[in-house]
Amino acid sequence: MAQAMIQMEGVSKWFGSFQVLRDIDLEVARGERIVICGPSGSGKSTLIRCINRLEEHQQGRIVVGGVELTGNLKRIEAVRRDVGMVFQHFNLFPHLTVLENLVLGPVWVLGLPRRAAEEKAMHYLERVHIADQADKHPGQLSGGQQQRVAIARSLCMEPKVMLFDEPTSALDPEMVTEVLDVMVGLAEDAGMTMLCVTHEMGFARQVADRVIFMDQGRIVEQNTPEAFFDAPANERTRLFLSRILH
Repeated sequence: MAQAMIQMEGVSKWFGSFQVLRDIDLEVARGERIVICGPSGSGKSTLIRCINRLEEHQQGRIVVGGVELTGNLKRIEAVRRDVGMVFQHFNLFPHLTVLENLVLGPVWVLGLPRRAAEEKAMHYLERVHIADQADKHPGQLSGGQQQRVAIARSLCMEPKVMLFDEPTSALDPEMVTEVLDVMVGLAEDAGMTMLCVTHEMGFARQVADRVIFMDQGRIVEQNTPEAFFDAPANERTRLFLSRILH
């Protein structure tokens, strides 16, 4: 795939003697939106954490935006500049205001002047519909608001790839929709490559170009949302969907 943003070839990873990823082959096109689902412990989060070297793979190759991820720190930094990540637990600095949380990366990593960084931060806070909370601290916000701040913080770095690691699983049910609505809006923007680990199957149907099902460290099945949900080919996929959709 000449235009692949992410290439994974024969990627394997172990935690001690436990193999969490087993010979993963995956190519993600520029601008493609992928949802990864599967049972707990199937390797979903580890897979996307390997893409920005939060986890180190032991076998195989990972190439992001033409840069192969190795132990070379300059390569890791180059990839991380292009890859934003939103975690399950927001990871905001509690002692900083919302605006200060967003300004930190552009100033210290990208070298933007403070005023330009603040303008960028306010732009993305407006994008996620939370600009009126800029002067508050994270502890003053709801979980859904904090997650939207975390998304805006990643966007401030203007990444080419956005990784979402179960971004709604720590939220109360009534807050899930507000975060998913923001993510749907992002997905509709041209050019944003997205990989999202989630059990929100409605989001997968609405947004994904491709749905990937993982089990026991392997990619078991991948297809368009229509084919994946309406006619899954693998018995393990059918069992998973029967449990999660009913």
